[in-house]
Amino acid sequence: MKIFNIKQIRELDQITILQEPISSIDLMERASTAIVNWIYTKYININTKFIVFCGKGNNGGDGLAVGRLLFLKGYVVELYYLDGKTYSADFQINMERLNRIEKLKIQKISSVEDIHPVNGDAVIVDALLGSGIRGAVQGLTQSVIEFLNKLDQEILSIDVPSGFVADLPTGPTCIQSTYTLTFECPKKGFMFPENACYIGKYQIISIGLNEQAKLKMQTNQYFTQYKDVCYLVKNRATHDHKGTFGHALLINGSYGKIGAAILAARACLRSGIGLLTVHVPKCGYQIIQTAIPEAMVDTDANDTLFTQVEELDKYAAVGIGCGIGTNQLSALALEDLLKKNKHPMVLDADALNLISLYPHLIDLIPKESIITPHTKEFSRLFGTTSNSFERNDLQISKSTELRIYIILKGANTAISCPDGTCHYNSTGNPGMATAGSGDVLTGILTSLLAQGYSPKVSCLLGTFLHGFAGDFASEQLGYESLIASDIIDHLGVAFREIHHRK
Repeated sequence: MKIFNIKQIRELDQITILQEPISSIDLMERASTAIVNWIYTKYININTKFIVFCGKGNNGGDGLAVGRLLFLKGYVVELYYLDGKTYSADFQINMERLNRIEKLKIQKISSVEDIHPVNGDAVIVDALLGSGIRGAVQGLTQSVIEFLNKLDQEILSIDVPSGFVADLPTGPTCIQSTYTLTFECPKKGFMFPENACYIGKYQIISIGLNEQAKLKMQTNQYFTQYKDVCYLVKNRATHDHKGTFGHALLINGSYGKIGAAILAARACLRSGIGLLTVHVPKCGYQIIQTAIPEAMVDTDANDTLFTQVEELDKYAAVGIGCGIGTNQLSALALEDLLKKNKHPMVLDADALNLISLYPHLIDLIPKESIITPHTKEFSRLFGTTSNSFERNDLQISKSTELRIYIILKGANTAISCPDGTCHYNSTGNPGMATAGSGDVLTGILTSLLAQGYSPKVSCLLGTFLHGFAGDFASEQLGYESLIASDIIDHLGVAFREIHHRK
């Protein structure tokens, strides 16, 4: 799914109005109807009270229409709108429609004292400000937002929480929504952690904007969903064999951290690899042989560290970094590996920490390779930024400069590509914030890369599968009890579900 900026969304609105054709007020009615339909499925108790707060622009017009339609469905509705000198044309049309309904309460707000006490289980509908604002919220609007945020009520925001800036950092005043019902596509700002407190849970509501225009409109931002990855999974033929599905090498583990090697290896095997060799220090030999009988083991000359490079010709892909430590001997071995290996590979964890300690190594990473930093590792590699928008720009620029894929791990994991695009993942949950989860991802990515998936598909499909398996695991175990091994144990379910949807 493409993620459009606010200017592009406005262009799509206008193209739809001109080419459908449809009037702007009828497009607003369509959007409001879609919002109300969602509410109707969520709040099945018809006695639920909705208190709608409307601004002076088209977002306020949406709010007026939503209030009217909720009332006509039988819900209890109160409507407030901000006092002002001017209102948008579509706002005024919706106000005229409301005035024809005698029993619907409508009140102008000149100050927060005009708002009646809010009691019980009433739901607040926020339609004060839309997505096009710039700068800090001030005056009466600021006072109303601060008042609403102090209430102990569910807040449902239309398109974006009031005060939210979609394409830039949000200012200090913003509605803290329980649900955000956004039109047509998520906003870029929804992807970033500092905005989670404003967005709550968001739902994408289609309002039928022109499909041909969406296809033609260019963007470098994408949101990866089920339909985007289902067709990426290869089908297996009757006469395929283990040689068909590649031979991967995982260089992982050190004394006290052989568990990282086990997790990555198990995930690699569960992701469809034909053959797997795990390179570990001598101290890990018996552990790997016992824990993972399906894998072959190659031992380092060193008892406790990674210090040497294995012969690489027989491997389709290499993954390195999980638990190898940051000893200087390992740095020398990593440098040797990067010089010898000319094919795309996966680098994670301590491989990235070594590169941050020895910055000249970064230019040795083979083109089209995949690196998987979390935010602190990213900062150590590329420098600090003041917010997620700046970090996203830096991530994309480094992918294009170095010709590598950067998987920045977290909620809505961001995958930047050498072509300058960025793809945000839609799967995963807070339970996956646990030790070893990144090792599992490394195993999945290395497996897919060795099976012949392109680096880009390996990133998109691997990250989706990782989160998808985590979602199945959390359904059974909850967030608190989920551990990295549970993600591996549910990879089969994730693959099966993708094939089913395919």
